[in-house]
Amino acid sequence: MQSDIEIARSVTPKPIASIAAKLGIPGEALHPYGKAIAKIDHSFIDAARGRARGKLILVTAINPTPAGEGKTTTTVGLGDGLSRIGKKTAIALREPSLGPCFGVKGGAAGGGWAQVIPMEAINLHFTGDFHAITSAHNLLAAMIDNHIYWGNQPAIDSRKVSWRRVLDMNDRALRSVVSSLGGSANGFPREDGFDITVASEVMAVFCLSRDLADLEARLSRMVVAESRDKAAVTAGDVKAAAAMTVLLKDALQPNLVQTLEGTPAFVHGGPFANIAHGCNSVIATETALRLADYVVTEAGFGADLGAEKFFDIKCRKAGLEPDAAVIVATVRALKMHGGVKKEDLGKENLEALEKGFANLARHVENVAKFGVPVIVGINRFVTDTDAEMKLLVDACRDRLGVQAIVCTHWADGSAGAETLARAVVDMIEAPRPAPFAPIYPDEMPLLQKVETIAREIYRAGAVAADGKIVKRFKDLEAQGFGRFPICIAKTQSSFSADPDVKGAPTGHTLPIREVRLSAGAEFLVVICGDIMTMPGLPKIPAAEHIRLGADGLIEGLS
Repeated sequence: MQSDIEIARSVTPKPIASIAAKLGIPGEALHPYGKAIAKIDHSFIDAARGRARGKLILVTAINPTPAGEGKTTTTVGLGDGLSRIGKKTAIALREPSLGPCFGVKGGAAGGGWAQVIPMEAINLHFTGDFHAITSAHNLLAAMIDNHIYWGNQPAIDSRKVSWRRVLDMNDRALRSVVSSLGGSANGFPREDGFDITVASEVMAVFCLSRDLADLEARLSRMVVAESRDKAAVTAGDVKAAAAMTVLLKDALQPNLVQTLEGTPAFVHGGPFANIAHGCNSVIATETALRLADYVVTEAGFGADLGAEKFFDIKCRKAGLEPDAAVIVATVRALKMHGGVKKEDLGKENLEALEKGFANLARHVENVAKFGVPVIVGINRFVTDTDAEMKLLVDACRDRLGVQAIVCTHWADGSAGAETLARAVVDMIEAPRPAPFAPIYPDEMPLLQKVETIAREIYRAGAVAADGKIVKRFKDLEAQGFGRFPICIAKTQSSFSADPDVKGAPTGHTLPIREVRLSAGAEFLVVICGDIMTMPGLPKIPAAEHIRLGADGLIEGLS
């Protein structure tokens, strides 16, 4: 069996100009990065904004497990399937972060015969967007410390600096540090720390900005510290936003690549899904919608995180109305939610599948609450049995009232997703049962928004918020941030805040540890449980297996 990287190398990418031509993008609007990658010029994007939007399809999933679900693979497969049946299609994905690539995943560009290419470039430095975001974020950090050192106005209280530094790598040793040691020439020592770049507010701002002017305005509004009289100090106050925008100017142009079968794919931006909003950039999604009739996008991790944030944050802020959602599930992952150990997943186990089905059912019910039509995509593995397939398809139809389509795009490419593509088109063309709407209004009090997500999406019985957290919410409302949506940062592995609790728990408590203001991105990050904004590497990181072979080619990416 060929590995993902071997399959990717077996296909010669088409010239990027020919991929762009499928969407009507002229050569003069391209900024090529080699033969198979290009950025799209801002002027062309601005001119395309007057066109009608195509149909927007979100691909999301059940809660992820080590067994694998294949959400990105299904996104690519569905896009190729739509192209196969003659639909003018584009795909919109996030860029992979180096942290997970070298940590657990080893790559994040799809798999098998449903990949975006060139996969090695996409998984590694790509067009340098994340480096630009890291640099812009850390430029601001340096300017804050410089502002304090020289005593510039407004006078920042060095004990109240909230802006941490970032690095696009998993490095637990940097979570908490002390900076400015070594004497007065180096500044004033203070507690500091690093987050991973994909958790940066700059990343969130980058992905929610509509153009360069909006980007600079959002960067300027980011709150980075407090003054000595307890007033908020912004990136604009330390005069950093303009220079940050210069660093991000080229990065904000969306990246165009292709699938193995030549479907155009925009891969741009990449906030973490369990600690940020987990969606690709608005500018890439909007550009795709103006150029294609069908756009397939994804939101990170399970629907409790990715889809909820896609609907409540990205769609709310960008004025998007998704036309359909595909929830990806695998028999293997559902059996793990039903209590089966990873080493036993290859054996038929209808009882465990029945038990784990509750996780899928919960996600289907949740997505329907937003008024979005749902279909289930079953990503079939070779070890899955016909009896397991029948149980899952029948249960979706009879108990949930939704169609479940068995897909084999990993092995068969677009042919394995054609049935899913036709079913999605039929669902979109049918009368819509309800209009799209977020699950809470802008004017709802902040803590009540958290409680609504916890109750309606996680099925929690309570939210644990001590007096300090409650006061934080009240203060933010008094400061004019009460209309902001909520971005809950919690484990992706469970509906609860405990990663070991599988299936579909109810009545649990969602514990709030911290509330961070993202004034430029215009949402609040509510950190729950033990979730970290700087992940660590596992005992055996994927980096141990990534190397250059004797032929000079990269090995170990998947």
